[in-house]
Amino acid sequence: MGNLHSLLPVFKQIIGDSYVFVDDENRNKYAHDETENLHFLPDIIIKPRTAEEISEVMKLCNHHKIPVTPRGAGTGLSGGALPQFGGVLVSFERMNNIIEIDERNLQVITEPGVITETLQNAVKEKGLFYPPDPSSKGSCFIGGNIAENSGGPKAVKYGVVKDYVLNLEVVLPTGEIIWTGANVLKNATGYNLTQLMVGSEGTLGLVTKIVLKLIPFPKHDLLMLVPFNNLEKAGEAVSAIFRAGFTPSALELVEINALKIVSKFVDSSIVPVTDEMEAHLIIELDGNHMDALMTEMEAIAALLTEYDCGEVFFADDAQQKEALWKLRRRVAEAVKIDGYTIEEDTVVPRAELPKLIKGVKELGKAYHFDVVCYGHAGDGNLHIRIKKPGSIYSLNNPEVIPALRALFTLVKSLGGTISGEHGIGLIQKEFIDIVYSPVELDLMRGIKKVFDPNNILNAGKIFKAN
Repeated sequence: MGNLHSLLPVFKQIIGDSYVFVDDENRNKYAHDETENLHFLPDIIIKPRTAEEISEVMKLCNHHKIPVTPRGAGTGLSGGALPQFGGVLVSFERMNNIIEIDERNLQVITEPGVITETLQNAVKEKGLFYPPDPSSKGSCFIGGNIAENSGGPKAVKYGVVKDYVLNLEVVLPTGEIIWTGANVLKNATGYNLTQLMVGSEGTLGLVTKIVLKLIPFPKHDLLMLVPFNNLEKAGEAVSAIFRAGFTPSALELVEINALKIVSKFVDSSIVPVTDEMEAHLIIELDGNHMDALMTEMEAIAALLTEYDCGEVFFADDAQQKEALWKLRRRVAEAVKIDGYTIEEDTVVPRAELPKLIKGVKELGKAYHFDVVCYGHAGDGNLHIRIKKPGSIYSLNNPEVIPALRALFTLVKSLGGTISGEHGIGLIQKEFIDIVYSPVELDLMRGIKKVFDPNNILNAGKIFKAN
């Protein structure tokens, strides 16, 4: 650890002896997240409680050019929280207070270590709604959601994290503490530093307080499951729903192989499966007037008969709704355990989903991998899980890289991009040149250098080395 070892007493003085760790058990615990099979050991783990503590740590690390990796709950899928170069890992798990729910202004101020679902439940008790709901909402931190600009099923109607962030307290890599904006709904005062931070994957600063916009919680919701005998037809139906003037609060696609795997995984028989089925759409509507929702749901069901759908299943009660959402939210976990260890997070204009689905299946045959697809079809965000014999990871894997480059080239040709909500991190930086020109990448690197002149904060993420 060199210099780092000699600084241990200083870190303990800043953070407290009980919250600085160098033992092998903790180092191994924080060496991985949910990304493939990657493992990078930090040298030191610290668990600060305040922005001021983080500021002192960053000043020290910046002076000694020590790598620093910020980490939330470790649920990421792009390696963004992995300490590739060792150094100091900053865990936010002690910064877990909801500071204030402002009912008058429909805002909440929170620390980054609050679990997303905990925040949602707290504001729901006040009749308020924070819609972004990634599949890991029961364990992921709101700070990690900020870093990745997370979405989830509700994004199709309500938008993603960036649409709710008003202001951020941030510790810069050089140790200064700043606020990026103001707690207001409109702000045309200079560059938008708040939105620059959202989705920056922890490479520009460490977020220590978050101000979020809230909306009133909808009173009612309806859910239906629609089977399709053709996967591409299911993709076509997605665009048709929106063209007909409907805006579901969620519209998810799960292809049949993924559904079989997750149904067995959670021991559920709520979804009937027959041999001719190829995919299901999960469609949710929400609002304040039940009669209007019923009318819309019936109209959507009638529309889908034009796309070779089977018998529509309407969830009758909260228990059935929860059972269906449990299946959807645990698909990623189930298929990973089944051997589909490589996950891509592609997004295209929703009308291009059929071409993407067809292209993915063709690439699987050409490059000899099995593939299952699922995801947020309503906003064109398709998660693609790959199983390739002998390859459980994609990072620097010559067996997999050509197939992924072909996939991302297809996505780009359809007007899409290579990540909708998981981020670039470590595993996608190999392919970022497909979607950005050298000029665009140099602009981004220039921004990184302004914020982090010594390249200590989450170095090695997003960009390939020049």
